Formats: sequence, structure tokens, C-alpha cells
Amino acid sequence: MATKGIVKGIVSNLVTVEVDGPVSQNEICYISVGGVKLMAEVIKVIGKNAFVQVFESTRGMRVGDEAEFEGHMLEVTLGPGMLSRNYDGLQNDLDKMEGVFLRRGEYTFPLDNDKLWDFKPLANAGDKVAAGDWLGEVDENFQPHKIMVPFTFKGEYTIKSLKEAGQYTINEVIAILTDEAGKDVEVTMIQRWPVKRAITCYKEKPRPYKLLETGVRTIDTVNPIVEGGTGFIPGPFGTGKTVLQHAISKQAEADIVIIAACGERANEVVEIFTEFPELVDPHTGRKLMERTIIIANTSNMPVAAREASVYTAMTIAEYYRSMGLKVLLMADSTSRWAQALREMSNRLEELPGPDAFPMDLSAIVANFYARAGYVHLNNGQTGSVTFIGTVSPAGGNLKEPVTENTKKVARCFYALEQERADRKRYPAVNPIDSYSKYLEYPEFQEYIAKHISPTWIDKVNEIKTRMLRGKEISEQINILGDDGVPVEYHVTFWKSELIDFVILQQDAFDAIDAVTSLARQEFMLDKVVKICHTEFKFDTFLEVMDYFKQMINIFKQMNYSEYESEQFKKFNDQLDALLAERADK
Repeated sequence: MATKGIVKGIVSNLVTVEVDGPVSQNEICYISVGGVKLMAEVIKVIGKNAFVQVFESTRGMRVGDEAEFEGHMLEVTLGPGMLSRNYDGLQNDLDKMEGVFLRRGEYTFPLDNDKLWDFKPLANAGDKVAAGDWLGEVDENFQPHKIMVPFTFKGEYTIKSLKEAGQYTINEVIAILTDEAGKDVEVTMIQRWPVKRAITCYKEKPRPYKLLETGVRTIDTVNPIVEGGTGFIPGPFGTGKTVLQHAISKQAEADIVIIAACGERANEVVEIFTEFPELVDPHTGRKLMERTIIIANTSNMPVAAREASVYTAMTIAEYYRSMGLKVLLMADSTSRWAQALREMSNRLEELPGPDAFPMDLSAIVANFYARAGYVHLNNGQTGSVTFIGTVSPAGGNLKEPVTENTKKVARCFYALEQERADRKRYPAVNPIDSYSKYLEYPEFQEYIAKHISPTWIDKVNEIKTRMLRGKEISEQINILGDDGVPVEYHVTFWKSELIDFVILQQDAFDAIDAVTSLARQEFMLDKVVKICHTEFKFDTFLEVMDYFKQMINIFKQMNYSEYESEQFKKFNDQLDALLAERADK
């Protein structure tokens, strides 16, 4: 019999319920308010009192209102038909909701019950299977969507019967499995899984090492992220977080893209809804939205739903990873998620940590980021979830708790800088503060040496050092003036500017410069490093400035030219001629 309860206290979204039976941590309940049932989650239990966070506005709720507990945690429904959908943080299908404003207590089913899917079996009757093993597949927007043994199943099962190829709805039984005790269980195309628990139906989870191409030079060349890796993008308002996220989403070598708009301003979320369906996928030529799922929670929605949204997005990503697909998960912004955690912690009157965030914020962030990764499935295939979150530190302060705690767990740090954005140097990623820990991994170094060049990482470290040296000289020039430093210092400074303009800066709105292939990045890096190694003859700092501005201009024309085209080769010849003029032989 289901546990019931009575509302005893209300503090905004935190409601105290006195229960008449057992309840568990993170269990879901529904509270009846004026005939409308509001979903809530248990976040604390003391004796007969369960403290629940309500995912909707609690306006009008009264002491004495009834609550009914469901006996399970917050779950998502997993099955074919999720691609191209727009969900909220609780996986309600927003497109099925009517009216301009969302109505309180309105919940919709996330999938299409009536659609027929072309099912193709991948196993045979008599096969031994376990949780996560593939039974068959359907075609979902040109992606092979695997129908799997439900993740909740324990132990080994024998396939008693499996439907043959044909058209079926998601609720039809496609397989009957027999467990070790001889009991038969039915399997459909859909299954449910609690969002707060990681899906671990895989053989092993090694350290990731394969480069994930994004087409963004400041990432791929300078601070690479790997397939199954983690990274985050902190930066103040107006530094280009959203544009950089869109560029990565559009261009990265991923099969599935999931966008979690977590507590962002409503107008920014509307931009995602309007712009993403229009983006053309450079890999297929079709709409990018075909392989995208959007999870949206705006800043004016109740804070509790923000917390749910990131977990919902991660669980869906893990589901597609179990199919052997490469998933890219982008969350914007994890700061709003942390603010939701802070708000609920404060209402529970817990001991506050720095800036009033929960004391266990670092553990919560670490556990969430740990769910990303590169895995070997039970059948020998591989899948990955690459997670890149954005952080919106108040006033651009990168020392605040969310940024600091995320730095401890994310392997890539892409610090967006206000000064670079003001100077229109986009992407405004600070080349000195940003880093990628993957450059230190022996597995990654071996992969790069084999697939790109044995000297690639040495060159990357060299240009980072040159950028740092250029910044130091820039500060000296600002203090002492152009005439106050030797000409050699000006040459070193302008070599760092060459790296900045040619490699770090990129035009996201130009068809050619927006996405750069690895072959092109390797060519340009070699070219720039060769120039940096060249000794030049100059008499005055003005000669240095004029010469390098000419060179930068030719390089920028190359960046706007199709790789290895006649025009590209013409600019390359011009560069060689310019080098020959001043090179100290």
C-alpha cells in the first residue's frame, strides 16, 4: 500500500510532510493542491517528517493538503523517439503542452505511443543476455537506436522469444526473457531509470584518450578535449559562451548532441529553440536538430526543476552511450544548478559552505562529472559521453566556489576573458589561464603521435610558452613605452600576436573559417612555429610592427580560403616570399 502524508509546513518550494509509512531518500510524491497534483522529491527524512522539494510553484498550498508517495525515485522514460524533442527538466514533452504559458501540474508523456518503428532483431532465441545487451534496433532519425535488456535487470537471462523484423509500437512486447529462477519477463522498447543513479551496464571505463575534433582551433590545437572527456567554460556575461557552445555542438565529431539549458534566461532558451532547428549539420547536410535533444529549464522556473534537468540530460546521454554512440552533452549553466542546490540547502538550514553553497558542493559536482566517460560495452563496442558545462561566475570572478570546485574535476578549462571579448578576439578563451590535462596523459600523447605527429604536443607547449612571453613583454612595453624595450622584444611580442591572430582567433560566422580540419590545423601550426623559429633583421620597432601586420593579414586571408585551393596556395606563396625578404640567413 502506498505511503500517504499530510503537509505540515511550507517554505517556498520546501514542504514538510508528515507520513504514515516508510519513505526513502529521493522518492517521488505528488501533493494535491486545489485538485492539481504537484510533483515533489524527498530530500531529507527525520522521523515521521519527510522534507520534499516541489518542482512547481507552491502558491496556494495549505497545511493539511494530502501527499501520496510513488515508491520510486525521479525517473526518465528511455526509448526510441527522443531525438529532435524539446523537454523540460522532468522530461515533459514541451511540444505537447498547450498555450503560451506552462500550466502547473501538467505532465506529458515524453514519447509517441502510436508511432510504428521498423524493428530489426540483433539477437536470437536461446542467447544468454544481461542488462544493457542489445536485443534489436530501430532507425531513429538515421541513428541506429538499440533496444536493450532493461538496465534494472540483475543477473543473466535467456531469450525465450524475440519478435522478428517488422513494425511495432514502443509498448508492444518485443522479447520474453527467462531469468535464472525460470521466471519469464516481458521486454518492450521502453524502460525507466532513476536520474540520480549512473547507468553502469558496461564492461570497463578506461581513461579516455581519443581526440574529439571540434573544428575550433583554440580547443583542438591548444587545449584539446577527448572523446568521453570533461571540460567547462567559465566566463562573464557577453564573452561568447553560447556562441562557443553552438560551434562545438554543430561541429564536434559526435553522433548525438544533448543541450541542457539549466536555469538560463528565458530569451536565451528561446534562441536555442529557434536557432537549433535552423542549423545545418556539416557532417550530414541535414538539420542538426535531427540528432539533438534539448532539455530546457529557464531561470523563472522553480529552482528545484533546475537540479533535475542536468541529471535528466546526463541519464539520457548514458542511455545513448550504451548503444555504442558518441554523445556530446552541453550544460548551460551549471552555476544555476549550483544556485538551486544552495537555495534548497539554505531552506533546510544546513551549515553553509563558502558563499552559502552546500558544504558538499565539491562532492556533488565531482559525482556528476564522473558520470561522463569512455566505456567498453559488454559486446566489445565502445561508447562515450563527453560533457562540457558552462559556468557563469558573478562579476566574472573565477575564484568563486562553483568555478573552483569544477576546476578540481573537469580535465579541460576554457576561461573566457572579458578583455579579449572587448578587443573582439573571439573565441575569447584566455590562452594562458586555460588548460587541458589530457596533454599530460601518456595514452593521449601516444594517440596524437600516431594519428597526427610525434612533434605535435611539443609545438603546442611551445606556442603556449610564446604566448606567455608575449604577454610579459606587452606589459613591459605598456610601462616603458615602445622605445624603452629592445627591438628583439618587439619581435618576440609580435610572434605571440601572430599565434593569437592565426591560431587562437576564429570567425564563427564564416563558412570556411568556422570549422577547421585537423589536417589544416597541423599545416597552420607548422607554418606558424617555423616563423617563430626564424630570426629576423629589423632596425626599429615600427619595421617590426608593419612587417608582422602584413604577415598576419596574409594568414587571415588563408584562413578564409578553402584548404589547399588555388587561392590558399597563392597566399602561402606570398607568405614564403615575405619571409624571404626579412629572414636573417
